[in-house]
Amino acid sequence: MQDNQQQLVISAIGSDRPGIVEQLTNRIAKLDLNITDSRMTVLGGEFAIQMLVKGAWNQLSKLEQALPAIAESLGLQAQCKRTESRQSADMLVPYAVNVVALDHPGIVHQLSDFFAQRQINIQDLSTSSYSAAHTGTPMFAVNLLIGVPSQVQIPALRIEFMEYCDSLNLDAVLEPVTH
Repeated sequence: MQDNQQQLVISAIGSDRPGIVEQLTNRIAKLDLNITDSRMTVLGGEFAIQMLVKGAWNQLSKLEQALPAIAESLGLQAQCKRTESRQSADMLVPYAVNVVALDHPGIVHQLSDFFAQRQINIQDLSTSSYSAAHTGTPMFAVNLLIGVPSQVQIPALRIEFMEYCDSLNLDAVLEPVTH
């Protein structure tokens, strides 16, 4: 990142309607700022967005000052925070985790507890609920990206994770991320 380039994280939520993304990103583009990473989704009837915006410090300051008015005009509740570039993850090996199970409370907590107990960082997490084909049974899917410390023995972790998931009746896959 260039010395004069800084970063701002924006998080916002509000009632979903067409045009929110266009209107918000238009205001960011007009300030000559770059959206370098983002997540946008509809949860229930609410639109939620998180984005990392990069640019000159003075342009980011203008966005920070204008954000309350922008959010209000779009019917959003928003907050922002300056951030630094993430520290290098050279010592972390990226792994994808995919879990499917009958839907019930506590699945995300159980998975996050397993990894937290082993000092394994969850870098991305998404979930979805759906009905199984033919039966309509409520199902739950969890997709994670984790950073496994290089000193962790992957075969042992895989066995331990699969046994853990089996004990909870979770169907799981743990595999390296290849780009």
